[in-house]
Amino acid sequence: MKNLHSLNAAHTGHTPRTTHPLRSLALAILLCAGTATAQDLVITNCRILDGNGGVIDNGTVVIRGGRIESVVAGNRAVNGMQTIDAGGKTVMPGFVEGHRHVITGNPGTWLAERAPAQMQEFLDAGFTTVLSAIDGQPINAAKTAIAGGTMQGPRLFTGTFIPVAGADPVAPPAAPGDPARTDPARLGGASTAAPAVPREAIIGMIEAAKNNGYNYLKSVVNTTPGGPEIDTLKLIVEEGNKRGMPTIVHAVSVKDAAAVIDAAPAMLVHTPHVGRLDQDASALQKIVGADIPMTSTLSVFVPHFTEEGAALFRDAQPFPWDTLSSAGQGPVNARLLWEAGITYGYGTDTQWPPKQSLADELRALRLVFSPQEVVKIITVNAAAATLHGDEFGTLEAGKYGDIVIIDGDPMQDSNALLNVVTTIKEGKVVFNR
Repeated sequence: MKNLHSLNAAHTGHTPRTTHPLRSLALAILLCAGTATAQDLVITNCRILDGNGGVIDNGTVVIRGGRIESVVAGNRAVNGMQTIDAGGKTVMPGFVEGHRHVITGNPGTWLAERAPAQMQEFLDAGFTTVLSAIDGQPINAAKTAIAGGTMQGPRLFTGTFIPVAGADPVAPPAAPGDPARTDPARLGGASTAAPAVPREAIIGMIEAAKNNGYNYLKSVVNTTPGGPEIDTLKLIVEEGNKRGMPTIVHAVSVKDAAAVIDAAPAMLVHTPHVGRLDQDASALQKIVGADIPMTSTLSVFVPHFTEEGAALFRDAQPFPWDTLSSAGQGPVNARLLWEAGITYGYGTDTQWPPKQSLADELRALRLVFSPQEVVKIITVNAAAATLHGDEFGTLEAGKYGDIVIIDGDPMQDSNALLNVVTTIKEGKVVFNR
């Protein structure tokens, strides 16, 4: 059985078709002329999906100084600017991963030996922005290296863990493997309150997170009877907001997702997959009425199949079939939330290579979402979920020139999102098949 390290080096999915051999040759020739270091770029002869639902059958995108200058119909040339002839392929916003765990194994070894290749894998799969929900301090070193140009990778935002309570009284003893296998939310709830974490300790952790360069605070909430979880979460949100650090919340049951709304966090990083929103109209109304974005993470409880057909869980160990109900309940709750008007963005909460995680998440999303909706989920909605929708996620003047060129039509077939042939970040070609 392959482990995560070997899987991280693999690239699976469909091999892109070429619409015409001469067009592909023209694309390659134009790209080899130095666009990897240019932030001024013209992409022409392309079908444009703007991320907001708009389609230009044949158009041109102009990027100047790393940001989009114009998106127009027809083929345009700009004198003195590098030009890509996309050969009729699809151009759309770069993908946004709104909930990811990046580092595996020893964090120091990861940074020294594996980070550059792994960061490139995100670009190869079309992801120009990634929110690392909880990773060790080396993720901030990688973020700094990418921002400074000494490492190539997606734009990174990072979060760190702040507890809302002490030891959970219903949590099972520590065991090997992924904690999601024995999530306390599945065990029916505690009968006693969890102990509180002192206020001074919480504030100290938040201050340390700020000093260490994290962008977000992340809390995991499993409420207990009379427990401190929501009051502590309110403190975390308040203190984080003072420091410009939004709070993102893991709450995987319908009960807990509704409860955390009272603390007004910035994002819910999971679709509730324990409990039924169709049987709890008040919870549905409360969650959606708060106008807090949510990331999908549906594929956590969908089996990941190896090439040999083995079903694996997120930790690369055999899939725990007793969690399978969440593979159905998550998508059902997702559709109910979508219909009620929530901003629903892409996130996986996985450590599989990005293209493999994308393939798994697409399988789950396709159960209840159309191809057109999936395009919104992985672009404009995911950007909104990271709280940076004014900077990327759509092809509009003033936003970053983050673009993927795709062989296929993702508005008709979501699997086309696996056929990325070129990735452009802030006007720089960072991947070209």
